[in-house]
Amino acid sequence: MRLLTKTTLYFFTAMTILLLIAGFYLFNTFSRELNSKSDQELLQEELAWIKYLHTELARGVTFILRTPDVSIYPVDAPASKYPGIADVKVGPNIAVGDKIIYRQLTQVVSVYGNSYQIIIRKSQEQKTALIAYTTKIILLVFAGLFIATLLFTWLISRNLWKPFYRSLNKIRQADLQNIQQTNFEQHTNTKEFNELNTALNAMTTKIHADFINMKEFTENAAHEMQTPLSVAQSKLELLLQNENLPDEDVQSIMDASSSLSGLSKLNQELLLLAKIENQQYTTTETLSLNEVRKKYLSLFSELIQDKQITLKTDFENDFEVKLHTLLADSLISNLIGNAIKHNYTGGHIEIKITANNYSISNTSQREPIEQEKLFKRFASTTGNISGSNGLGLAIVKKIADTHGLVVNYQAKNGVTMFEVRKK
Repeated sequence: MRLLTKTTLYFFTAMTILLLIAGFYLFNTFSRELNSKSDQELLQEELAWIKYLHTELARGVTFILRTPDVSIYPVDAPASKYPGIADVKVGPNIAVGDKIIYRQLTQVVSVYGNSYQIIIRKSQEQKTALIAYTTKIILLVFAGLFIATLLFTWLISRNLWKPFYRSLNKIRQADLQNIQQTNFEQHTNTKEFNELNTALNAMTTKIHADFINMKEFTENAAHEMQTPLSVAQSKLELLLQNENLPDEDVQSIMDASSSLSGLSKLNQELLLLAKIENQQYTTTETLSLNEVRKKYLSLFSELIQDKQITLKTDFENDFEVKLHTLLADSLISNLIGNAIKHNYTGGHIEIKITANNYSISNTSQREPIEQEKLFKRFASTTGNISGSNGLGLAIVKKIADTHGLVVNYQAKNGVTMFEVRKK
């Protein structure tokens, strides 16, 4: 959920609670004020009737009055000190809901030693209608204010957050190769965004410096490590040309040469992975994996013949992808090399290519590789003579991840399949 949405929801909840409280308070206050005014009118009317009652009784007249709104009649009860005022419901049939709410004053008064019950009622229909009308007005005003507040809050927030979204888009579009050119504005109208962009500028500067250092290290390491390895390899080859060496020494030199060759290959693969991770291979050209496949099938033809492997190919369409030539070579050579290496004599290899898929399957007696170890560097696996995956599959996965490709693996019924497809 977006921060602006969460802020709006919290504001909506708070405003709703505050408006309900305010509406309840206004309604009660308004109702009390109307009741107070109605009570004063009832008291004034009662005083007027008491004065009139004194006048009539002074003349010796027994006064009795019964109307829907006023009742005055003698009673055998003591006089009450204060009048009682309350809401009552009066109507022709209260049981079925045909009723009217009145504000009623009741009091027993003593006039010339005679007790009289005074009941004065005042209809509350006008008050109810006035409260209902006023409530509607208040609700409409509150609703208008609420909607206007939400709208203005959304518009203002969207405008205030524009610098943040500009910075976010720059982060999304940032490229490690050109990260130094990514500049975050530091002169917005919001202090927090200025501080954030300042920190982002400092971070991109450090990332670029670290990238340059890593790039220089990998380039230097490639030369510094490969040179002594080549020298040692050439020295061993010269020693092998000595015809006077004992067989044991020749075997030792050959073992050492083989180890140096493996070390040299390992060095090159590690440097390749580092360069891929540092995005040092960029290209805008589209190449055909079918053409790369043809080249490496030709290079591996002797190995295929030595193992008497049957090769089957199925090409529906050309698989084209934007990929550096060196990375395309590494991707295809690793897949074909693995299919040959882990095959057995008399086995078969099948390569299928469509516009969006490149798959290569081979027979194998090797146990399936666990998914969690499949693309890990040097992960130990069962059924592997070397004891680990090495770096070939890790290189394949890294190339795919950095170029919008997906690598799938499947091993079933003695057949291993790797599939490279476009996302």
